[in-house]
Amino acid sequence: MSRSPRRRIGPFRLLALLCGLSLALVTAGCGLFGDSGPQDTVDAYVKAWTSGDDAGAAARTDAPEAAKSVLAGARGALKPASITATVGQVRTAGQRSSASVDVAWDLGQDRRWQYLTQLDLLPAPNTDTGWRIHWVPGVLAPDLQTGQSLALRTDTPDPAPVTDRNGSPLLVATKVVTILLDRRTAGDLNAVAGSLARALGPIDRDITQQSIVDGATKTPDGQGYTVAVLRDTDYQGVRAAIYDLPGVRFASSSRLLAPDAGFASQVLPAVRTAVAAQVNGKPGWSVDAVDGSGATQKTLTQQPETPGTTVQTSLDRTIQAAAEDAVNALPQQVAIVAVQPSTGDVLAVAQNAAADTAGPIALTGRYPPGSTFKIVTASAALQNLGVTNTTPEPCPGTTSIGGRVVPNENQFVLGTVPLTTAFAQSCNTTFATLAAQLGADALPTAGLQLGFGADYTVPALTTVTGNVPPAADLVQRAEDGFGQGDVVATPFGMALVTATVARGAPVVPQLIRGRQTETVKAATAPNPAALDQLRPMMRAVVTDGTAKGLRGSGEVFGKTGTAEYSVNGTNRAHGWFVGYRGDLAFSVLIVDGGSSGPAVTIAQKFLAALPR
Repeated sequence: MSRSPRRRIGPFRLLALLCGLSLALVTAGCGLFGDSGPQDTVDAYVKAWTSGDDAGAAARTDAPEAAKSVLAGARGALKPASITATVGQVRTAGQRSSASVDVAWDLGQDRRWQYLTQLDLLPAPNTDTGWRIHWVPGVLAPDLQTGQSLALRTDTPDPAPVTDRNGSPLLVATKVVTILLDRRTAGDLNAVAGSLARALGPIDRDITQQSIVDGATKTPDGQGYTVAVLRDTDYQGVRAAIYDLPGVRFASSSRLLAPDAGFASQVLPAVRTAVAAQVNGKPGWSVDAVDGSGATQKTLTQQPETPGTTVQTSLDRTIQAAAEDAVNALPQQVAIVAVQPSTGDVLAVAQNAAADTAGPIALTGRYPPGSTFKIVTASAALQNLGVTNTTPEPCPGTTSIGGRVVPNENQFVLGTVPLTTAFAQSCNTTFATLAAQLGADALPTAGLQLGFGADYTVPALTTVTGNVPPAADLVQRAEDGFGQGDVVATPFGMALVTATVARGAPVVPQLIRGRQTETVKAATAPNPAALDQLRPMMRAVVTDGTAKGLRGSGEVFGKTGTAEYSVNGTNRAHGWFVGYRGDLAFSVLIVDGGSSGPAVTIAQKFLAALPR
């Protein structure tokens, strides 16, 4: 029997036979040598898309125009800070291939959207890689359907309130309307600005036709110039006059606002800024698949909002309101600061509109303290000169120290009287003489014992207490002794001085609960024996001295001050009263008040509004 010769299968035919079995096998490509086309296509798509080249990414699909429209639309809607994508396994079976891709969108503000999507690929023989991604909206994100697009939604919680020490609201969420002007669509910009100024000027005097034109002109194209942000109640009053103006649009939102615009204006705006992260919470957000009308068809990812938490301050709304009413009683610049001696809590900081034009004078305004500084001089004398509050001291109408003539007001003469009487009647000649007998550092040392010259970083506030430099010069020391010379003080600093006298220990100011004040330069401990002598002297100022107008205001301890200064050769004076009643220490300053009399009247008005 003869056998047919055995046919040998050549290598190329064997390869063809193996390829014929490829439908039953999952390999990296058709062929023992693999096919990198799908991998190269996916890599090129991802690289282009994540770098911001939507057109380049779309070119790697089988529907470039449709893909480009969806990809670019998503980027415009979500405005990502970045997009990252990591290609997972690429699997090829015959004429089809697929790839898994991990995608992460950084949407800013700590918002991150991550998901896994799958890309299907089909052969494309006439292309550089031989493959193209089959385009469907799900390539961009799972569950995105044809005719849908992406939208980023945000849900901002109303800010939590800021309250006073008793829980009464000081700042609450209030509806506001932002008025925006787009100069490109306004037509006659000057005419529109004029109409806005006529409507808004009575609400805010800084809004003028020229300010609006200047602001709108400097605003980049495509952005609206913020003309004003109004409480909704104010907006409703001007709505009819501005709603239909060309180029003007409106946006509603919620902001933390005080009961009225001027309430605690030197404190609450700074507090609002300092506690913004705590009270604002964290907005919720979602990425939604929306239809052509913008209606949500499916939420693809979401993060609920996190409400803010309430912030409590040391302010007392009743005391603040009393201070506000008192400072508004005069046309001059008036400021009041109130502090609780037992805790250091800042209870009130008030100043009128006239004072606001000069800045935060209640907290940082430096003025000669006049005779209120005799509190410090008396403390220094009681500690260093062997005197008591009953020691007889001369009080002539004038005295000469180192050639400097020191007069009493209107050169009044008391003769030789107890130190308490000289203090109560505010005898300059007595205290200039005492200061001249002190050492160069005695006044700064006594001042720091009472918090004068101490320095604090109070969260949300900038504060100054005061300064009296060492004085080796006899005349300078004498002038400092009755609050002239080189001494400067703030209402805030003098409130701390009287608070320290009341407490008998250093007082560290506090404003925001849970945020401790940093002591930059600490007050030293006051001398208890000196304070025991000083307090009756301060009480005598009210019962028998220069502040008798406060006799009916309860058990008030204090000191008046008339701080002289000169303007173009004309003598002028600031008026002061500083003191305490119970656990309330305060200072009153009237800039250019002429004398201490009006300050005593303001103090009486302030105290009359408060329970004793």
